[in-house]
Amino acid sequence: MPSVYRLALPALCLSLILPSAFSVRASETAPAAEQPAEEKPVERQPLLERSQEEASALERKVPVLEQQQLQTGSDTFLALWKPANTSDPRGAVIIIPGAGETADWPQVIGPLRKKLPDVEWSSLSITLPDLQSDVIAPRVVQAPPETKPADTAAAAPDATTAAPIEQVAGGEADATDPVVAPTDEEHAKADAERIFARIDAALAYAEQQSARRIVLLGHGTGAYWAARYLSERQPSQVERFVMVAAQPPVTAKPALAELTPTLKLATADIFYMDKPLDRNAALERLQASKRLKGSTFSQVSLKALPNQAAEQEQLFRRVRGWLNPQKTGE
Repeated sequence: MPSVYRLALPALCLSLILPSAFSVRASETAPAAEQPAEEKPVERQPLLERSQEEASALERKVPVLEQQQLQTGSDTFLALWKPANTSDPRGAVIIIPGAGETADWPQVIGPLRKKLPDVEWSSLSITLPDLQSDVIAPRVVQAPPETKPADTAAAAPDATTAAPIEQVAGGEADATDPVVAPTDEEHAKADAERIFARIDAALAYAEQQSARRIVLLGHGTGAYWAARYLSERQPSQVERFVMVAAQPPVTAKPALAELTPTLKLATADIFYMDKPLDRNAALERLQASKRLKGSTFSQVSLKALPNQAAEQEQLFRRVRGWLNPQKTGE
């Protein structure tokens, strides 16, 4: 029996030593295996503008044949095109929506763009970009208070750090410099440039479709931007201009009453007389136009109707009557 124990003892010791050795070896190699390979930082896609999100939603609803992607430099935007239902179109009406509206907005924009082709006018409604003036201004970083001479001496860096600080100060802007937010005027200028570029693209597309005559029609703030575009650019291919319930942006200059008298084309100002502010603003535009000789400015007052479909039909008939004067008796 003792000889059996002597033979079994080495095997027993070996069985105890081997697992311990393997566990030590595994613990030595585990950290290296557990360390993940250095991953590249995930690049975040820039957030879409609200107008881009709404345009994407429209692309899923509107027939593909009506959708056009127009280009302005590196910027692409959605426009909705409906050709006139005739072999001899009168021309094209470019519809410019107001703030918060889409190219197929259920009030004014959608109904007009769908009905105008039935009265021999092609329609092209465009998407406007988000206004920079609607974006929250960047936070202004306050500069630290000036330190007194005594505090400056006490807080002076030692010789080992003085040189690098001087080098940074000479090579880069101080991190404590205040960030100045763009002014309202700068915002309005940036907004105008982007909007004007889109109207340019819309005009170019209408011309490509061989539109004989081109009319701009703006609703709400879209009427203001269209008026400003016509005043500043004075495009020769635009023959007429229609404003519907015109509203200037809050910070926009010049005022709409200053723009409309300068327009050198036939202009129809359609407004709703139920709202005192809108009525007074329309009166101001009318009085400004009367001060000029040879003014081609005219106004049409409407009453708001409780039935939305009836109200949209009323507006369409007035627009049609102004575009096609010989059919006012229909």
